[in-house]
This record gives sequence, structure tokens and C-alpha cells, in this order.
Amino acid sequence: MKKSIVSILSAAMVVGAAGTTFAAANPFADVPTDHWAYDAVSQLAADGVIEGYGDSTFKGNRNITRYEMAQMVAKAMTKNTSGADKALVDKLAAEFAAELNNLGVRVSNLERNSDMVKWNGVLEYKHESRTHETLPALANNQLMLRLEPTAEVNNNWQVKARLDAVLNVIKDDGDASHDNQANLKRIWAQGNYDKLRLRAGKMGMYGEDTIYDVNFSGADLTYGKDWQLTLGAGRIHDIYRDINEYSANAFQAEVFRALSAANVIYVGADYNKNQDKGFFGGLSYHRFVSDIFKDTRLTGVPASDKESVSIWKAQLGYRFDKNSKLQGFYAKDTNVDSFWGNNDTSYNIEFDYKGAKPENKGSWGAWLAYRHLGIWSTPNKTYKAIGIGDRGWNIGANYTLEKNIVATLEFGDMRDIPINNAVATKCRHYFARVEMFF
Repeated sequence: MKKSIVSILSAAMVVGAAGTTFAAANPFADVPTDHWAYDAVSQLAADGVIEGYGDSTFKGNRNITRYEMAQMVAKAMTKNTSGADKALVDKLAAEFAAELNNLGVRVSNLERNSDMVKWNGVLEYKHESRTHETLPALANNQLMLRLEPTAEVNNNWQVKARLDAVLNVIKDDGDASHDNQANLKRIWAQGNYDKLRLRAGKMGMYGEDTIYDVNFSGADLTYGKDWQLTLGAGRIHDIYRDINEYSANAFQAEVFRALSAANVIYVGADYNKNQDKGFFGGLSYHRFVSDIFKDTRLTGVPASDKESVSIWKAQLGYRFDKNSKLQGFYAKDTNVDSFWGNNDTSYNIEFDYKGAKPENKGSWGAWLAYRHLGIWSTPNKTYKAIGIGDRGWNIGANYTLEKNIVATLEFGDMRDIPINNAVATKCRHYFARVEMFF
């Protein structure tokens, strides 16, 4: 892939005709073939920001120098880019500022500092509904505006945040409503040092794409590249916030939703060397500690001494090519009473094909999965069309309608996971969403 990118970059040099003579006696070093700039410029070329020869082809097979890379960046800076493309051009301009100055393109420290705070965001509309064999059907229509600023502190450190403003379209009963609110969901400092990443603040937890999707206040570190080791500790304030509200045991569901805080530690080892083809996976341990777990209304047995949720999780996947992969995980809480039946385990088997890319109109993806999400082994909801305490099939697809506009549809056909030998009941969940990225 790097060779083809190099070919693209070499050919694009024709846009810098004024610097051809200087480039022939070029005093600048080559850009390493594994430099992030190659992928960035390749994406800009795919989006039409950087052009090739008159016949729209790209030619050449040699390494690119920093001076030649700056020529392309200078050309891209004259275009009226926006969104993800503008962010790439700005990042490239900062990287090759010295070379751009030599070309007469002024990128002073003052100008670069003025753009040290970058904003990304999304406006999202979603509809979801759920039908249950023994309970009334429920539906929700929601608008959400999410802003994600990133402030550059220095070459290694950044400050990041997430702000969400949510509006329940059906109720729409004013700012005083619990369903209509704006919150600072996350704010943290992040330091990147070669193979080491440090984070501290309120942020998303490691493993948030499988057994939980929850914010926590604390710190963690990740070391490595192909193999990574992660250690973290902190406190969460909204564990079990998304417990299955459709549960036949409404009293216990209410108690679960009342859970407010727990201390947490986690450690994980992950392997992800082959980005295009091959195996990936990991093993991790997650422990949540709180006196609330001793509440006998949760355990169903008297004199409970349970004070923690201790979850072991294993993941494994295989990429067949750039478009398709098969993946899954298995998680188990090792500290739970038999009263809860199979709610001490969670697992997921999923096949993914392609995926919608906001920057590429017409791109699409689809997935099919079977998921079993036990209450004690899935502390917080991670999937859209299936909830905690559910097991069943989940199918979905997404499609980029226009650049930076993505539509998603999901369907879940499930049964709840029985508690205390109760009879499992059927339910179906429908989810639709349109996102506009900026």
C-alpha cells in the first residue's frame, strides 16, 4: 500500500512547477515510508483535494522528500476544504511549516497557535422502539448535538472534551426536563510519547466497545504498538444506568438503575498488528467495587456479602481482508450467586463487512451478530438494538448518503435472560439514526 501511496505523491508534484529546479538539487531528507503524512495525503487525493496529471492519473515510484510534500500541502491550502479534509490539511501544514516557509507560504507560530484548538462534532437524530411480549411497547425520538474540542498543549500533550446536548423530540417539554439537557460528558488530558499513552480526567474506559460504554474519572496508561498493555483505575458514577427497563422483574430493574457509583480497576493485553489481514485479540480483567452490591434486593438472597463485580474477558477476531472480519468476545463475572442464572456471562459473535465512511459518499457497511449480554457481566449498554439482560440476533447496516451524512439501521430479535428460573420472554428492538458530521 505504501508503494502505491508513494506513486500518488510523486506524481502530484507537478502542481509545484515553480519549485522544480530547487527540488532537483533538493537538500531535504526523504519522508519515512511509514510516516502518517502518506496516508493523510492519500486520503486528500481520494477526496479530490490534491490532483494528479491532466488525465486524473498518478505516476512515479520514488520516495517523497519533505520539500516535495510541502509543495502538495501548499497546493491543498489553496482549496476551500472543510471538515475532515481541512483537519488533515491543517495537520500537514503544521508538520511541514519550515518547508512551507521556504516556499514562501507563511505559517508563523502565531498563525499555528491560533488553530491549536480544533472542534469536531455531530448532529444526530435517532429513533428507537421496542416491543415486548408481556409489556407495553416503548419508543423514543431524540436529537443530540455533540461537540468534541481538542486543545494542543505542546508536542506531547492534549486536552480533550466531549459536550452533549440532548433533546427528547416526543416530550419536548423544556429545559427543565430530565430528557432535555446539556452536559460536559468527558474532559481529560492525554500525553502521547512514542509507544506510551497517558490519560487522566473523566473519559471513556478501556474496553468500552464490548461489555460497557461508560465514562469514568481516573487515569490509565497504554504501552506498546502491535502488542499493547493497559492499566487503569478510577471511579464511575453511572454503572448499570441502561439496565433492561423492559424486564419482567420491574422492581429489580428499578434498583439497578438506582446504582450510582463504584470504584474500578482494569488491566488488559491486546494484539493488533495486522490492520489488513490476520488475527487480533486480547485478554483483560475488570473489577467494580461498591457497597451497593450488598443490597439483598439485587441478589435475591438474604445476608449477601457481594461487594464487587469481577469480570474476565477474552477477545479474538480475524480480518479476511480490508473489507470483512469475524470477531467475538467472552466475558464472565466470577463473583455472582446462582440465583442469576446465565446473567454471569456475556458473549458476542459478529461478522462485519465494510463500513460507511463519512468522508466517502456511497460507502456502506453491514453486520450480523448473535449477542448474549448478562446483567452482571455487562455493566453498561454497548450496543444499540440489544440491551443488558438480552440474548438474540442483531443485524444492521450503514450508508453514507452525502459526504459527512451517515444513516444507520439496526434490528434486534431477542429474549431476555431468565432470573431465578423465570420464563424467558420475547422482544424486538428497532433502531434508526442519521448523523451529520462537521
